Formats: sequence, structure tokens, C-alpha cells
Amino acid sequence: MDALNRIRNLAKRKLMTIVLPEYEDKRTAEAARIVEEEKIAKSIVLTPDLVDKAKLDDYIGQYYKLYQSKDISLEEVKRLFSDNLYYAAMMTREGKADGLVAGASHTTADVARACIRCIGLDERFTIASSCFIMDLPGNQYGENGTFIYADCGIIPDPNARQLSCIALTAAELAGKVLNITPRVAFLSYSTKGSARTKSAEKISEALSLLRAQAPDILADGELQADAAIVPEVAAIKCPGSPIKGRANVLIFPNLEAGNISYKLSQRLSGCRAIGPLFLGLNKPASDLSRGCFAQDIVDSVAVSATRAQ
Repeated sequence: MDALNRIRNLAKRKLMTIVLPEYEDKRTAEAARIVEEEKIAKSIVLTPDLVDKAKLDDYIGQYYKLYQSKDISLEEVKRLFSDNLYYAAMMTREGKADGLVAGASHTTADVARACIRCIGLDERFTIASSCFIMDLPGNQYGENGTFIYADCGIIPDPNARQLSCIALTAAELAGKVLNITPRVAFLSYSTKGSARTKSAEKISEALSLLRAQAPDILADGELQADAAIVPEVAAIKCPGSPIKGRANVLIFPNLEAGNISYKLSQRLSGCRAIGPLFLGLNKPASDLSRGCFAQDIVDSVAVSATRAQ
């Protein structure tokens, strides 16, 4: 059974409620139908008739109180909430929904901003990032063709502490959603000092921070991609590596590398890409590509539901 089917089956164990604010998008409606039909989750397609006026006013008041020190006016807050993405995010914050999936008709920046501000950051990490589940059934690398790629959507140029947080949250997702033992590789164009640059030094520091925070997680870096995922190459380039060329969680040094890599993997190999899945928030939330299909939305709902269980 491939990873996506396993995730859908995991979601079915306990039906969680996932809110879908993009009610006008036909793909959202089709995805909600599939989710309900296959009993993957309980979906709320947030049509205007489901937006309670009193609750909307309450959410506007809560948001204004949270952020008025940022010099945002009440009128500006009301404009934000004219898009029910913010209403959906506040529903998730309050527990009216267990998770949120959007992005079919919003940019990643719009969805991330609403989720970070409304759902809030997990105090363990204090940053939000994102990852993709990349699934290529039958492939020999990673976890039988399954990988986590992070960060591919949020932090343009993470520092060492941010890289360590990205790695930790991505590893936690790998364990919870994919039920695999994470093997983390911090990627670079250098393997173990083959190039001495500030970038390589940053990755080395990130690895040290991760090992201090989560010593039980198998991790290594800096590693070139082939040394991270091909055991035969790892045996030559980094024979002492604890992951031995079998990484299944790939941490990219910056957003450019992560975003380019996931899109190339998806388009050149036919790999399925689920995400971006937001990491480091208090509740599960997922973005979508605006070029997504209904089945992509279903998969993101299944992941969000599994994370919420």
C-alpha cells in the first residue's frame, strides 16, 4: 500500500473536522464530496450561510485585541475578515474545526499569514515552516519512495536555529503521519566539509542544535543529495554517517533549493506532492498549490485529519 492510501486509512480511524474556506472553488466542493463519501473526515465547506454574524463579530474583536499593538486598525481587521479564510482560521483556533485546508484560490503567503496569526505558533518552536510529503511508489530511495521535503514554502533563508526547528517538526510529522522512523539529512552542495563556506557552517550548527534538542533523532549534515539518499555513495563520501545514505527527511538550506527541488521531483518523476503542510502551529493546517486537483485537496485533508487525531 502506498503512503497516500495509508494516510487516508489512518484518517478514517477517528473522524476529525476539517474546514475548507474556499467554497466557490469547484475543486473544493468535489474534494468535500469525496472526503464525506470515503469517510476520511468531516468537512465543513464554509459557505456564506455558515458564517454566523455574531461569531464573526466576536472573531474580529478577538483578532483586533491580539494585534492592536501592531498598529492595525479595526477597519483593517474587518477587511481581513471579509475573506472567510480568517473566519476558518479562527474556527480552528477555537476548536470548532480540528484543522484547515486552503490555497486552491489563495496564495501561500495569504494562507500562511492567516494561519500563523489566527491559529498561533507552538511555543516549543516559535517559528512556522512547511514541508511536503513526496511519494513515488516503487522507488528504492527514502522510505520505499516516500520523503519529507522541508522547508519549501515559508522561510526564505533560515538561520541555524530555524533549520533545527524545521528538521524537528518535519521529523515529528514523519513519525506521526507516515509512521516511519525519521532519518534526517541537512542538504548542501558540500559533504562533511568538502567545501568550507558560511552555508556549510550554518548547517553544521543546525545539526548540533537538533542533536542537543532531540538526541534520539537520526540526523546528519552537511550532505550532498546523493550522499544523503544513496547508500553506495554515502559509503564513499561519508562512511561514518549515522543515516548511511538512507535519509527520508530532507532539510534544504533555503527556500529556493526546497521549492525548486519539490517542483522538479514532482514534474520529472511523476512524484505525488502533498502540501505545503504547515509546521510549528498550534493546530494542523495545509496550503495547496493553486494548480491543484480535487484529489490533492483530499490528500491534504487526510493528512490534516491524521495530524489532528
